[in-house]
This record gives sequence, C-alpha cells and structure tokens, in this order.
Amino acid sequence: MPAVTTVSADTAPKDIAKVIREDGCVVIANLASPEHMDQLLDEVKSHREATKGGDTDFLGHATRRTGALIARSPSARILATNPTILNTLDLTLGDHASTFQLDLTQLIDIGPGEPGQMIHRDQWSFDNFAFPRGFEAEIATMWAATEFTEEMGATRVIPGSNLWDDGLSDVDPALTTGAVMTKGSVLLYAGSLYHGGGPNRSDVHRIGVNIGYSLAWLRQEENQYLACPPEIARTLPEGLLRLMGYQRGAVGLGYVDDMRDPIDWLYDLPSVQTDYYAYRRSARSLLKRTEPYAPNLEK
Repeated sequence: MPAVTTVSADTAPKDIAKVIREDGCVVIANLASPEHMDQLLDEVKSHREATKGGDTDFLGHATRRTGALIARSPSARILATNPTILNTLDLTLGDHASTFQLDLTQLIDIGPGEPGQMIHRDQWSFDNFAFPRGFEAEIATMWAATEFTEEMGATRVIPGSNLWDDGLSDVDPALTTGAVMTKGSVLLYAGSLYHGGGPNRSDVHRIGVNIGYSLAWLRQEENQYLACPPEIARTLPEGLLRLMGYQRGAVGLGYVDDMRDPIDWLYDLPSVQTDYYAYRRSARSLLKRTEPYAPNLEK
C-alpha cells in the first residue's frame, strides 16, 4: 500500500485539502510542539489514570479513551482551534453545510499488548447511513501525544479508501499502512477512510489526541454541552463556543426558545432575530475567533 503523504506545518490549507480529497488522509508534521503535548498529558493525567479499558474488542480492552477534553485541558482547546486545521476543514467540509462543529474529543491510549482494531469508517457512527461517495460528513484529527511508530500501534490507514464502497466490514489489515508520526504531528483523515488503531507490540503506551469535526446539521458523537459544563463554557472564547455547537447548525436547527442562538442562551441574553443568510456567511469566520467571549450582560 502507498505510504501516507506527509506535509510540513507551513503547507497551505488548500494543498492539504487536496491530499485529503484524493487520499482521504494526510499527516502534517510537527504542527504542535512536543512540549505542548506534554502539557496536555499533564493536564489530563488524573483523568487518564482513572479511565478504564474498553469492554469490547472494537474499543480495545487495553485501550483507554478519556473524553471531555475541552473542559479538562486548555492545551486541547488550542489544538481544536488550530488555524491550519480550521482553514482546511473550511475547504473539505464547507461545501456541505453552513458550518461545522466539534464531533468528539478524546485521548486514546493504546496499551502494550493491544491487538489491532477492526478496520472501519468513522462515519458509520451516523447510524450507518450510506453517504454518497466523495461526500465527507466528518474529518478527524489524531495528534501524536507520543511518538507514533509501527511497533507502538500507529493508526493504520488505507490511502484512497475514502473512494471505496461503503459497509466493508472484513477489510484485510494487510492492506493498511501505519501513519508514523513524530510527537506533535497530526493525522487528518476523512470519515470515509478505512482505518483502525494499530497493534501495540511495544512495552510503552501509544497516546493520541483524537479531535473530530462534523457537519453542523449532524448530531455530535460526544455531547459537548454536557461534557463541558456551562460554568466552564462561559469562560471560553467565542470561536471555540461556536465550534462546540453554541450556534445554529442551519436555518432551523439548534435554536433555543424564542429563536435564540445557543450562545445567547448560555449568557441569558435576549432573543435577537437574525437574518439567516447573513448568519450563514459569517458563521465559519466566527469559528476562527479565539479571543474571550465577553457579551454585554446588561439587560
């Protein structure tokens, strides 16, 4: 199988998006620093240690999945709003929706001795709906919080399988190749890509930060409103709040009571009737806002 294409951190989003459309996956080398990944691991250390392994072969009995990273890790918030990632998502998901949203956040810790995961598509989580070939409903990132080597269980991918038929449940793992990465690098992969966690044949843990994004009119895999309590959400930047789902996903999706945007509900602001088409034009640019959200709370 062909190797995973690796590009540098200064590669233009349009070029990254082109590789994703063609191959279904791409590695951006060293997009974050090793020190940033160490800081993230330190922030969630107690949560990771308290997380138990999975209870099915698919989830992995020696694999721990620690979620709610937006609430638990300021360093994860920075990864989730990385400009290169968001600008690439604008090009890969932007044709199908007004905007996109966080779908899930989790630390995936594959322990020593864990066998390889079943080769699958992430988009099957949407009730196995058969999306048209070439239509991407989600794009995921897997940040290397440790080195990703073949021996440690680097994510197994099949470049180009994003254009294969859907529903193939018996894909031969021999067709896969490992997404080998240095610490701080990130794998972007489409929800239509056939892939799986690799077998960990080493004596150390392979830890990745899995942050997924989906079209805003789909239900999120991880419920961001519950995973990140309102008292924490109110401290976050506007762009991150909107990325979490505190905005309408389309003209009639996600409003609260009297047609309020969720972000206005969060701050108990009065209803403002918004021109949806103006909103549609501005929604994705708002995702890139990283300054703290400070609305006028005076009624």
